[in-house]
Amino acid sequence: MGTRFKGDRNKHLPEDDVAGQSSSSGGDDDDEGPSSLPDSPVDSGSDFEGFSEDGDSYDSGSSDELESGASKLSEKGADAVDTVHSSIDDETAKINGDDNPELHHEIVGNDNNSGDERSDLHNGVEESDSSEDEVAPRNTVGDVPLEWYKDEEHIGYDLAGKKIKKKVRQDKLDAFLASADDSKSWRKIYDEYNDEEVELTKDETKLIRRLLKGKAPHAEFDPYAPYVDWFKWDDAIHPLSNAPEPKRRFIPSRWERKKVVELVRAIRKGRIKFEKPKEEPRFFHLWADDSSAADKTSHLAYIPAPKPKLPGHEESYNPSLEYIPTQEEINSYQLMYDEDRPKFIPRRYTSLRSIPAYDNAVKESFDRCLDLYLCPRVRKKRLNIDPESLKPKLPSRKDLRPYPATCYLEYRGHKSAVTSISTEPTGQWIASGSADGTVRIWEVESGRCIKVWDAGDKVSSVSWNPVPELSVLAVAVGPDVLLLNTGLGNEENQKKIKELLTLEASPATVDDKNTVVSWLSDDRHGHEAIKLRHFKTVTSVEWHRKGDYLSSVLPAGESRAIMIHQLSKKLSQKIPFKLHGLPVSSVFHPSRSILFVATKKNVRVYDLLKHKLIKKLETGLREVSSIAVHPAGDNVIVGSREGKLCWFDMDLSSKPYRVLRCHPKDIASVAFHRTYPLFASCSEDCTAYVFHGMVYSDLNQNPLIVPLEILRGHSNSDGRGVLDCKFHPRQPWLFTAGGDSVIRLYCH
Repeated sequence: MGTRFKGDRNKHLPEDDVAGQSSSSGGDDDDEGPSSLPDSPVDSGSDFEGFSEDGDSYDSGSSDELESGASKLSEKGADAVDTVHSSIDDETAKINGDDNPELHHEIVGNDNNSGDERSDLHNGVEESDSSEDEVAPRNTVGDVPLEWYKDEEHIGYDLAGKKIKKKVRQDKLDAFLASADDSKSWRKIYDEYNDEEVELTKDETKLIRRLLKGKAPHAEFDPYAPYVDWFKWDDAIHPLSNAPEPKRRFIPSRWERKKVVELVRAIRKGRIKFEKPKEEPRFFHLWADDSSAADKTSHLAYIPAPKPKLPGHEESYNPSLEYIPTQEEINSYQLMYDEDRPKFIPRRYTSLRSIPAYDNAVKESFDRCLDLYLCPRVRKKRLNIDPESLKPKLPSRKDLRPYPATCYLEYRGHKSAVTSISTEPTGQWIASGSADGTVRIWEVESGRCIKVWDAGDKVSSVSWNPVPELSVLAVAVGPDVLLLNTGLGNEENQKKIKELLTLEASPATVDDKNTVVSWLSDDRHGHEAIKLRHFKTVTSVEWHRKGDYLSSVLPAGESRAIMIHQLSKKLSQKIPFKLHGLPVSSVFHPSRSILFVATKKNVRVYDLLKHKLIKKLETGLREVSSIAVHPAGDNVIVGSREGKLCWFDMDLSSKPYRVLRCHPKDIASVAFHRTYPLFASCSEDCTAYVFHGMVYSDLNQNPLIVPLEILRGHSNSDGRGVLDCKFHPRQPWLFTAGGDSVIRLYCH
């Protein structure tokens, strides 16, 4: 098929064949014009002619071009490929002389110098239906979608494994100008798979035109071939019989019979059950009556659900006056039966916000928008990346300075383990409580102890009032909470403090039946202290940011485990919430009226103004030991008895954002710095860890957590290490209280 013939082809054909070819080709061209292809100014005889002007070469009918056209069109579709191959076979048969013996004789009987051509012709005629003989495409991408190479500079790989570079695509404007000058531009098609431009031949365009019109690809095809009967009788006018085969001629299979018997027995015994598939309609009428539904149950009486009346003008938040009933009509509704009384009475509101149901609408809409805004942080992608790139790219510790690194000062004076410490709001003084029953106040810069109180029992917690003008210290000793006047400040502040610490004749209690908290004067410390006597042991005390409220934690208090005291009114009350567990600690929000209550398993966040639960933080820890809130109020860190530290991003999720396994033993306390992006944790392993924790204002950016330093220096005493840690309110300094009765100050 790959031979090009010399000379005029028509001179070797009979006249009838030549006339038939000319008429058929002319009829095809007239009848099968380029209706579906773009028009092009083509001269007669240039592309649509079968022969060239000099008559020496046959262009569109050569077998080479037919084969190339078949290979080029193979990617255009499976149907077009079959038709092109069939047309190639017909043309090959005609060229090789199957239909024209004279032409075959002329080809074979050529001069002696064309022996090579005859051998090539003989080899080219042999065809095979095997797919192995087809020319493989240049591209080797296989089944990989070409969209994957859209942004790449190559497309596939060759046999050597090297990238096949894409050809430089011509600019669209230049391509358009070139196509305007090229008469064959309407035949050219870009092949994305092989990255080349294909030009259709004349025969391929003819086949495409016929296929677009819904015709057979070849003009010689007869769609109405004569019917060949299975029984042939020369003298018969009608067929012998058009009846189908009778059933008595059918011989059933014995294997099929056994199989049918097995299936019948299985159906009877219930091993095979048939379920009728329910076809759900694609469209349904929204307000249709359900009484005509097709999926009614057969064993129960079907009762359709009542259809509510569509809302009208009466349901408007600002209806017309004629829809609003008068007071007489409203009074008459009370005399009606319940079934006759209208369910909805129209009312008039000035705006949509005034409707009672609108209270939570704005909040629900905001929460929904917030969920959509934060979804990129929640969504996880599975990527095939280098394991080395999974290591976090943490900044250098030098860039994160200042942070506490070395021990600068030690405060010695307690005779037993220091259980709790608290810094004064200005950062000049620090208070400490010890298991030896004493409370001490130290000067931070010099380490000098300026005041000592004897509490009489083990001190479990101390907390300094956050208001600088109210230098009052809250101390938890057994079942009592002592409010001590530290004596610091000017005379005006001292006068105000003494007024607050003065009790009236009758003490205030919280419960009428059982006394929960009693406000008493402390005889041990004179008129400079107040004693709040609880009915159970107090383990923790915390001040509100305004300095007038104080919370105390009683783990054995059950429903009265968290108490809130008001210093100005000398009142105490329990929180109106159910805790669902033994409380460990309670912390106030830095800027809002929100209380964080940490139980042994979870952390619950309560709104004190609206008296409701806002969020429940699921720690997943064995036992929670301490809690601290970020100064912005949106992030919380929780320490546990198993040495784990959980960071919660409350805007993101109720699950921990990050879990840090830093301490091998129990974490005793955690703390945030007020101004620097620092937080710390201390443990019974005699160490304190300092971390860099940067919280960004952009909600799409996760917090940056970087471990900075491990602070050592405390010694183990009776299995107890560092029991408490607090940051300096203004400097990047950290105070640690150890079981070795020493308080250490770490500076940068």
